[in-house]
Amino acid sequence: MKQVITFCLLLLIASSSSFAQAKQKIGHINSNDLLLLMPERDSAEASLKSYAGQLELQLASMTQEYEKKLTDYEQNKGVMTDLIREEKEQDILSIQRRIQEFQAKAQESLQKKESELMRPLVDKANAAIKAVADGNGFTYILDTSVGVVLHYPESDDILPLVRKHLGIN
Repeated sequence: MKQVITFCLLLLIASSSSFAQAKQKIGHINSNDLLLLMPERDSAEASLKSYAGQLELQLASMTQEYEKKLTDYEQNKGVMTDLIREEKEQDILSIQRRIQEFQAKAQESLQKKESELMRPLVDKANAAIKAVADGNGFTYILDTSVGVVLHYPESDDILPLVRKHLGIN
């Protein structure tokens, strides 16, 4: 009886240690490469470029107004009264401040627009990666595009599987 219990105990220990040592399937993908391959990226980039163009036109208009007033001021400051000259200087400084504020807001707005346009692509890519990982039994997927993984053991690159899942050739 003692031998049977000892045998069962050894069997239990052996099976639990082999279960704990089961090889985990690890894959890797460069998510930037995946995003570059997605056809929706072209329309997102075109939309972002159009938005940036609108901001650049507004900035060019403001800059043109500034340069015109500055040129007018420089050409006529010798014949201006002190009061008019001070008013023109304040006007020019005001335009400079508006241009600087617009540039800062435009940069922030452009980053927000890029994030807004890219979010659906990132979500779609993440969903595809998860579907491929679940469907192929991967325990972990490492993203090699962020540079956090400096070394990784032999693993499977799942980019071809995710491309196939998304229908990208």
